[in-house]
Amino acid sequence: MEKQYLSQREVDLEAYFTRNHTILEGTRFKRAIFQGRYCRNFGCCEDRDDGCVTEFYEANALCYCDKFCDRENSDCCPDYKSFCHEEKEWDPHTLPWYPEGCFKDGQRYEEGSVIKENCNSCTCSGQQWKCSQHVCLVRPELIEQVNKGDYGWTAQNYSQFWGMTLEDGFKFRLGTLPPSPMLLSMNEMTASLPATTDLPEFFVASYKWPGWTHGPLDQKNCAASWAFSTASVAADRIAIQSKGRYTANLSPQNLISCCAKNRHGCNSGSIDRAWWYLRKRGLVSHACYPLFKDQNATNSGCAMASRSDGRGKRHATKPCPNNIEKSNRIYQCSPPYRVSSSETEIMKEIMQNGPVQAIMKVHEDFFHYKTGIYRHVTSTNKESEKFLKLQTHAVKLTGWGTLRGAQGRKEKFWIAANSWGKSWGENGYFRILRGVNESDIEKLIIAAWGQLASSDEP
Repeated sequence: MEKQYLSQREVDLEAYFTRNHTILEGTRFKRAIFQGRYCRNFGCCEDRDDGCVTEFYEANALCYCDKFCDRENSDCCPDYKSFCHEEKEWDPHTLPWYPEGCFKDGQRYEEGSVIKENCNSCTCSGQQWKCSQHVCLVRPELIEQVNKGDYGWTAQNYSQFWGMTLEDGFKFRLGTLPPSPMLLSMNEMTASLPATTDLPEFFVASYKWPGWTHGPLDQKNCAASWAFSTASVAADRIAIQSKGRYTANLSPQNLISCCAKNRHGCNSGSIDRAWWYLRKRGLVSHACYPLFKDQNATNSGCAMASRSDGRGKRHATKPCPNNIEKSNRIYQCSPPYRVSSSETEIMKEIMQNGPVQAIMKVHEDFFHYKTGIYRHVTSTNKESEKFLKLQTHAVKLTGWGTLRGAQGRKEKFWIAANSWGKSWGENGYFRILRGVNESDIEKLIIAAWGQLASSDEP
């Protein structure tokens, strides 16, 4: 009788497959309508029961929820044991026609496979993908929103940001601590140009001082815009003040490795501490102390030291970490001063004395900036509000201009150097609305003088 019953059941299954073969042939496996809840929806049968059957959608087959199914090479439903016997989940590998693994874009992945979807990891578990739910730094829908709207700038998907979470972007690509009360209480100084000075519509520092200003470097995943912007502004100012006698770019790595007090380095830092170090200890050139390939390497201790000669000048006590470079000259700056947040005062300062440092607030859309005049596009994403303390960034303002922007209107802008490499933005630079404190760009402007000994004067 048992043999007879078994063959009858096999006949029924064969008839089912034959009847549905042409309909199901070539179609992809579908996710089960009941999400694997077969016996849970139809109940369990005590004995052998051909009526205790449901469609098993992933395998295009029938499965059973009766006791007779529970045998070797069975045709039990996937949740038979867990539901009917409250045992551990049924092993799909006991069913020869059960499809192992998961499908993605027409490709099959084995059980336990892990794939990356932008910044999220998806694991194949129980024939289904289970994915983490991070908010990604690169969001194609935000790029599309910017490019479809008439905002005056265009967005791009950058490969160096792909796979990073929004939190990682704020944590590793910026790196300036919010300004201290001491910085914010600094007295503002104004340039000595006459109040009636006719300011040009366009100004670029590198045109006025060719060869004396320095282009953007790439901080990569080292949260140290505090060091990159300070070193770059100081280098420009020393070159301009020395009238081209000292044009070396200064080393942000020297600051990152040696100005390590109060968790500075690649874990964010304050610009007031950076300027203090430039004044008290001084920096060597970027050629002498280049950027480490692996910023987070454990061997990134300070490789330079300096001592005073008693006349206010400091000298390096060690050769350059880069042994090809012989000059380990130490460059210093005066105490920093704050420039008025007035648009015209900032313009006068840049035109008379050189580029300045600005502290700005970075929103998630800024990472995607490619070209044009940046203004923050309001996004519905509430995630960025969680990371407000991480959103301060330090950049270098090098000039200004006026162009047609959003809706064809004439718009004023600043030209600023970022520290995300030359593949980002406009060859490493960006333009941002001027005169309206866009993203706090005009809130805190810092500058300093190169500290030249009398023997250094050109």
